Amino acid sequence: MVADCVFCKISAGEIPAEIIYQDEEMTAFWDHRPAAPVHILIIPNRHMDSLNDASHEDAELIGKLVLKARELAVDQGIDESGYRLFINIGPDGGQTVYHLHLHLMGGRRLPIFHG
Repeated sequence: MVADCVFCKISAGEIPAEIIYQDEEMTAFWDHRPAAPVHILIIPNRHMDSLNDASHEDAELIGKLVLKARELAVDQGIDESGYRLFINIGPDGGQTVYHLHLHLMGGRRLPIFHG
C-alpha cells in the first residue's frame, strides 16, 4: 500500500466507496464521478502506478481484472448492448489517479473514437 494513494486506501477500507466486488487480489467500485450510467473502476489491491509498471509476472492478475470487468458487465445487464473497458496511462492518456485501474463504462451509447 502506498500511504497517499486514494485507491490503496479504498481497497484497504480506509476511505469509503461503493464497493461492488472485492477479493484478495482486486476491488471494484462505482466511480464517484460517473461518465456513464454504469461506470465501475476495477483495481488491483497491490499498488502499481500504471500499466507501465506491470511485468510479465502480472499477466495473470491483469487478465483476472479484465475477466472481472466482463462479469460485472453481465451483472449490470450491459453485456448484450455493449460496454467500454479502458485504462488511462500517464498524463497524456488522461490518468489522474496513479494506481492502475480499469474503467468499465456502459448503459448508454458511448461516443465512437476515431483515430
